[in-house]
Amino acid sequence: MSDHQEVPVAPVGAHEPPYYVAVFTAVRTHDQSGYGETAARMEELVRHVPGFLGMDHAQTPGGLGITVGYFRDPDALTEWRANSEHRAAQKRGIGEWYESYTLHVAKVERSHGFRRP
Repeated sequence: MSDHQEVPVAPVGAHEPPYYVAVFTAVRTHDQSGYGETAARMEELVRHVPGFLGMDHAQTPGGLGITVGYFRDPDALTEWRANSEHRAAQKRGIGEWYESYTLHVAKVERSHGFRRP
């Protein structure tokens, strides 16, 4: 038996629409120097944005990473997009960490969820 505690895996819960999602999909380069620390800092920063609702991450075996950020309103998205540390991380990502990426921003009009009791 392992002596470390397992963190439960669960998606961000459904919220009352409308709200917004930013879907970031990326394929990373081989050199990931500093990526983990920067990603952790970005997660810390975004949690302080008023209107931030949560974040989901997934990574495929083939290397496609997907991050979905959930935001209450366009103002929350704008605040996150304008954050100076986030903008610096974006520039570093383009210069060092990403082979390619796509960002989709959408308004959620319907949302529901399920959790086994």
